[in-house]
Amino acid sequence: MALTMSHVAGPATPAVREMTFGDLLRKAAESAPDRAALIAGVPDPAQRRTWTYAELYREAQRTARALLTRFKQGERIAVWAQNIPEWIMLEFGAGMAGMVLVTVNPGFRANEVQYVLKQSRSAGVFVVNGFRGNPMLETVQAVQPNCPELREIVCFDDWDKFIAAGDDASIALPAVRPDDPVMIQYTSGTTGFPKGALLRHRGLLNNGADTADRMGVGSGDVFITAMPLFHTGGCVCCVMGAVSKAATQVLVEAFDPAIVLEMFNTYRGNAMLGVPTMLIAMLEHPNFAATDLSGVKAICSGGSTVPAALVRRLEEKLGAPFTIVFGQTECSPVAAQTRTDDSVEDKAGTIGLPLPNMETKIIDPATGETVPIGTIGEFCTRGYHVMLGYFDMPEATAAAIDKDGWLHTGDLCAMDERGFCTVEGRLKDMIIRGGENIYPRELEELLFKHPKVGEVAVIGVPHEKWGEEVAAFIRPVPGAAIEKEELIDYMRASLSPHKTPKHWFVVDAFPLTGSGKIQKFRLREAWTKGEMTAL
Repeated sequence: MALTMSHVAGPATPAVREMTFGDLLRKAAESAPDRAALIAGVPDPAQRRTWTYAELYREAQRTARALLTRFKQGERIAVWAQNIPEWIMLEFGAGMAGMVLVTVNPGFRANEVQYVLKQSRSAGVFVVNGFRGNPMLETVQAVQPNCPELREIVCFDDWDKFIAAGDDASIALPAVRPDDPVMIQYTSGTTGFPKGALLRHRGLLNNGADTADRMGVGSGDVFITAMPLFHTGGCVCCVMGAVSKAATQVLVEAFDPAIVLEMFNTYRGNAMLGVPTMLIAMLEHPNFAATDLSGVKAICSGGSTVPAALVRRLEEKLGAPFTIVFGQTECSPVAAQTRTDDSVEDKAGTIGLPLPNMETKIIDPATGETVPIGTIGEFCTRGYHVMLGYFDMPEATAAAIDKDGWLHTGDLCAMDERGFCTVEGRLKDMIIRGGENIYPRELEELLFKHPKVGEVAVIGVPHEKWGEEVAAFIRPVPGAAIEKEELIDYMRASLSPHKTPKHWFVVDAFPLTGSGKIQKFRLREAWTKGEMTAL
């Protein structure tokens, strides 16, 4: 039945899995004990370690018991590292020990990691010595005096010594419930200071499993995990998604297009999740044409705007169905997703329908009322996947989740009569020029189709007369020269003049969050400080 109001529910099947992290891993180990569960996809083949599902489950249990020798059930422990196998063991081990894992971006510097450790009131932190020139162990030791509840620092160099305490089989693992908190994920900071989303077992493992289902991942497939584990895209959509299918997971230490392509080649990879910046880098890499991608059957993207032109390009180049996920950390993280058998138009232009056992509605941000179909408003979602709240931030929680359990995402969307939504931008990103609403998404989609444009971000900048004017930041495709007049003529052929950017800037690279989203507020700051040179 065609909808008239912007409110739709996802399917009722499969039912919500009433399980914990430990239950999910145990089930995979029982169904495929000898299947490779985890491969450390490091550049040197001689250094690539492998664990079967039976071995990974055993290591997770050891980790849980070792944690219980140092920490109490319910305490928070942080992990600050790149994608290493022990990260995943800690993810499952903390869940089995009834502890809350606090994930930290390995790119953080002292003030950022201090904020996370202090705000989360972490009792311990597991940290690598350093990564990509960042002296992480040294940094943690320096900030520890400013984090009053941080009593333990464990370096991953000492992992074998730490986990040996878990060989004591007399240490009993506590009872853990699906509704218990299991993780604090800090919002990725596209708009400023991060908040810690407190997430539960049920939300994360169901979300990962349902995302994998809709991607088309099958039992025993090979999943190339290049998304950072500190982000829900990595530790939920990839890790939980793969384990829900007892898939083999090839873990890439940090995204590098050449390494990811080699993993697909070597291990006959079937599936991958990547933000648009990753997928564009792979397509543009000189090794792309020579890589055997014939095994690929499920590619998924999300985390930021996925231009329609990129969807068509990927399906054409890979010959595999493409799906798009949409959501945010606060909803574990996926609230809507396209299907593999959706039309090219739907996959290129919409974010699909809600996942099972959740609802979506579009509201008028001013009144809170559900709007008729086709009307732009704020995307709200409700279901098992909504966070428990922001850790130790009751006012921010109350502002995000209303009394009826709806999470207000701050995303601007419109719903059609089938329940499919299109993304128009962020409430905070919407540009109001002379009283006219301009949605950056529309402009970014059009600019991305231009053959000289590799990546683009559109923002509003202050103006005395109009309130705001439109500014476009362009990263050209390799070897292309951007000409302002050419782009203005191109835009005006499709859009009304008031939407055409007034200011044009060329950048070599964009400021990104750790998960690959463009930080528009950094672009605005750089413009305000006069650090950008206009075309």
